[in-house]
Amino acid sequence: MTAQERRAAIPPAVDAQVATPYASAVRDYSAAHHVRFHLPGHGGGTAGPTAMDEFFGGRLAELDLMPMIHGIDLGEEPTPFERSRRLAAEAWGARRTWFLANGASQGNLMAIMALRALGETLLVQRSVHSSAIDGLMMAGMRARFIAPFVDAELGAAQAVTSEAVAAELGRLATIGELPAAVFLVSPSYFGFVTDIAAVAEVVHAAGIPLIVDEAWGSHLGFHSQLPQGSLAHGADLVISSTHKLGGSLTQSAMLHLGHGPWAERLEQSIDRVKHSLQSTSESAVLLASLDLARRALATGRNGLGRSIAMADRIRDAVRSDGRFTVASDRFSSQAGWGGTDPLRIVIDTRSGGIGGHLARTLLQRDSGVLVELATENAVVALIGAEPDEGALLDALRDLPRLDDLPGTVAPVLPGWGPERMSIRGAYFAPTVVVPVELAVGRVSADSLAAYPPGIPNVLPGEEILPETIELLRAVAASPSGHVRGAVDASLNSMRVVAHPDEAAER
Repeated sequence: MTAQERRAAIPPAVDAQVATPYASAVRDYSAAHHVRFHLPGHGGGTAGPTAMDEFFGGRLAELDLMPMIHGIDLGEEPTPFERSRRLAAEAWGARRTWFLANGASQGNLMAIMALRALGETLLVQRSVHSSAIDGLMMAGMRARFIAPFVDAELGAAQAVTSEAVAAELGRLATIGELPAAVFLVSPSYFGFVTDIAAVAEVVHAAGIPLIVDEAWGSHLGFHSQLPQGSLAHGADLVISSTHKLGGSLTQSAMLHLGHGPWAERLEQSIDRVKHSLQSTSESAVLLASLDLARRALATGRNGLGRSIAMADRIRDAVRSDGRFTVASDRFSSQAGWGGTDPLRIVIDTRSGGIGGHLARTLLQRDSGVLVELATENAVVALIGAEPDEGALLDALRDLPRLDDLPGTVAPVLPGWGPERMSIRGAYFAPTVVVPVELAVGRVSADSLAAYPPGIPNVLPGEEILPETIELLRAVAASPSGHVRGAVDASLNSMRVVAHPDEAAER
């Protein structure tokens, strides 16, 4: 039975998901304690207006409580905080859920550091978030990377197929390097959901757990028109960026543990890592927002159905207008597909005679319409609440048609340079910044990713290839291109591992 089916089986009158134990405890404590001689130093608005009150309003400062308060996160078990986490685990179908106040980045760090207890190597999707690379560095783990399917026209890294995972696991097993776990990303930034069930079957057959960075999928499974989340398809550990489309405040997230055979061992490791990585002053406001978002998702109060209907109307209008095409219409025919998130509207702009980057710039400048991202050939609009759909459609219709628009495709991604040092070794090694033309053949000290499509092109410890520099510089020079991790935005220089003589000079 899926998490959604379990929720549906609970009569609404006795559905515990309507409660918000933690958020309610914070509210009640705030209302009952107006004289506070404790942190935080802004005083919660109890001693008169402060800069916080004047800017945000008194309610925010009032609810911004210090941690370790009896009756909220201390006291008789289960505390309101623990009850809220249990409700979240029930809602997502997890064995256990942790609330995070430092985003899904903290979840990635926690997951990878916990996996170090299972071994020294991970099989990792190449298009992971940079925080996963940081986790590998911090844990001192070695990564074997597996390439996702890349939609070259869209400029999007989509999914890793079960066939590719099986082939790589077989290869590693033959050389005695079976990894401790497999680490994937789903959905993609463009709403492409991986066939997690097929991948989980392959991974579990190899006797190892599957971890999924589901940063963009915290809402999956909470509506009949949404694909199921990764836990429902057999993932063992799922990182959820709840603030993205789950409705909580920015920087709040969750980490969900599945029910598989590795659960007990992973649970113990995650508990230890959480204590090492969490702030001792976690934000009560962020944690309360997770409690409230969980209730909204689990009880249908967040308007997912209305948002999906709006997204469908916008796609239908784009198709009817005939100028632009809906790029996600072709997702189901692509490798590794397990569903499409309808809350992402992916519009291929080429047929309309304009590039994606220019379209995004003009939408913002001329119509005040902001979209989530752009590639060479597309823009992606994100439907969270219910924005003005007419404004987006009118702005799209008003975009100019450029008759001389060249046929554009996303840049062909070069291969990866050979690994000459471990990620951790290169990260902590002495480094120098050199002119980019002198970086060829050197060992990178940074992780560099061209956006779009956002796949790490260079990792710490890898040799820098000339074709990689060519691609990165082209992206850095484009109107809305960006190279994450670059020592300077124009990529005129790069940070590399110092040679012994260079290190000695320092």
